[in-house]
Formats: sequence, structure tokens, C-alpha cells
Amino acid sequence: MSAELRDIARTIAVEAGHFALTMRLSGVDIAGQKSSAVDIVTKADQATERLIRERLATLRPHDGVLGEEGAATVGTSGLTWVVDPIDGTVNYLYGLPAWAVSIGVVEGDPDPATWTGLAGAVVNASSGEVFSAARGLGATCNDRAMSVTAANDLATSLIATGFAYSAETRAYQGTMMATILPRIRDIRREGASSLDLCAVAAGRVDAYFEQTISPWDHAAGALIAREAGALVGGFPGTSEGRDLLVAAGPGLYSQLVDLILESGATDLPGL
Repeated sequence: MSAELRDIARTIAVEAGHFALTMRLSGVDIAGQKSSAVDIVTKADQATERLIRERLATLRPHDGVLGEEGAATVGTSGLTWVVDPIDGTVNYLYGLPAWAVSIGVVEGDPDPATWTGLAGAVVNASSGEVFSAARGLGATCNDRAMSVTAANDLATSLIATGFAYSAETRAYQGTMMATILPRIRDIRREGASSLDLCAVAAGRVDAYFEQTISPWDHAAGALIAREAGALVGGFPGTSEGRDLLVAAGPGLYSQLVDLILESGATDLPGL
């Protein structure tokens, strides 16, 4: 079943990616803002999510849908599709190629603390890369198997991260970086959580962490990273979620979590 769900996620995400890319070539219309004036939503976000919902309603009419741009719908099957129609909207606005369609399907309540990820796909239409995974069946990029790096030395590790849209929260994250940066090789900030998680899966970075992200940001990407061999979680003893998401290979994961805690992550404003 997971393989079938993966194939559905991948097929719809590829179509949605081409649709959003076509809209981008015609220009970007801002439809409004979300959490702050710098956190925008475009008409392409809205139109792409409508397309995804229409396809899911045809193929999986009994499943629920939790999307960034539309109201959540509750299904009867126990499965929920968690959708980010354009992850990296600011990149999309500026014409930067780091944005993606992210579609995951989970079992249980649509809550990262309790759900079980079954399948997912993340499509970067600008690069033509299609990342996908099914629970227990591994993760691929354009049908080639992926695996995380074997890094186990924090000092020589390349770490991806992201920052919140709240000015107060960002200011605090800057102080956290003062603790983290001297202890690692360097930081990368791509601007799309789903692609950061896929970068971990593909071995392009050694680890990724972020706070204040939403379920649709990581539903597909977290499964893809796990299926490529990453450990994924939050603060010690908790699942990944808004408070914290960390993804890294087994040799690095605990070291990174300890450093994040040392940097003061538990006191981040807005949690």
C-alpha cells in the first residue's frame, strides 16, 4: 500500500510542480500575507493547492487533506494527505530555483507528534528533481536510491537550517547562531524545509534543523530523510514538530541536538 501511495504522491506532485512553474513564468501575483508582512502567499500557492486537492479527491476520495492554503478536510480512511503547494514561496517570488511541491500521506491524526508517515514526494520543478519515499521501501531522487552521509564529527559538518518570519524570533535565532557556527563547518540556508530534508537524504548536507515550522513543511521530507537513513526528531524524547525538527545521520544526530540545546533553543520566542 505504501508504494501505491508514494506513486500517487509523486504523480500529483510532478503535475503540480509543472503547473506552478508555468504560472511562475507568467509572473507572480501576491494574494496576501500570513504570519507577517514578509511571509506572503501567492495566487500560485492557492491555485496549485486547488489542483492537488482536485486530484486527491478523484484518486483518494475517502482520505483527509491538510494543506497550507485551504481548510482541513477530514476523511474516513484514517489517512491524511499533508500538502505544501509551494514550499519556499519567497524563493518562488524572487525567481530563485529552491522551491518545491511537497505532498505526504500519514496515518492517524494529522499531528506530527502522533502520526505515522507512509509515503511522500517532494518535487523541485526548477531542477527537475523528484524525491520520493515509501515507508520501509527507501528513498530515491529521480529513481536513484539515496543515503545520508556517514558524518560523525560536528566540527566538520555542513548543517542546513532556516529562520522564522517573526522579527523577534529571528533576532533570537541570530544569537543561537553565535553559539552554533563556531562549532561546525558552516551553515546553509536554502529557504525550503522540504528541500533541506531532501538534501540530508541525498547527502548534500550532513544535517538540518529548524524551529517554528508547520506540519506541511516536513510531512513528506521527514519520511524521505528517514528512509535514506536519517534520524529525525525534536527535543529529547519528543517527535519532530513546531518546537524543533532535527534530521541527521546516526553518527551526528545526538551531537547536534546537544549543541542546539546549548544554544538556547528551548527559550526561542514564539514556541
